[in-house]
Amino acid sequence: QVQLQESGGGSVEAGGSLRLSCTASGLTWNRYCMAWFRQVPGKEREGVAPIDTDGTATYADSVKGRFTISRDNAKNTLYLEMNSLKPEDTAMYYCAAKWGFCGNSDWVRPSPYRYWGQGTQVTVSS
Repeated sequence: QVQLQESGGGSVEAGGSLRLSCTASGLTWNRYCMAWFRQVPGKEREGVAPIDTDGTATYADSVKGRFTISRDNAKNTLYLEMNSLKPEDTAMYYCAAKWGFCGNSDWVRPSPYRYWGQGTQVTVSS
């Protein structure tokens, strides 16, 4: 049984930082593209950043230069370092796993991702 478990969310003031983690079990870690998505109520789930096994990462324009995605292949753990947080970053953050490579454009669509975590809430106050 595949499980993805996020942690590290919380409430911070604008300009602050948070580090999210996602630990995976039950899947062949090195065969999956891992990604972070976020969602606010009433809006579609938004791709934040994906990362391939070799460390190749892509970022949504809204987080580029502020967020860093990484993965520890020995620990089956995905990270998202978030700096210079803004109120518009407030959302539920999810980690997700997609078989194979992330791809240059396909990564932003939630539908190819087979496995999802339960989410961790990030709230940024102004």
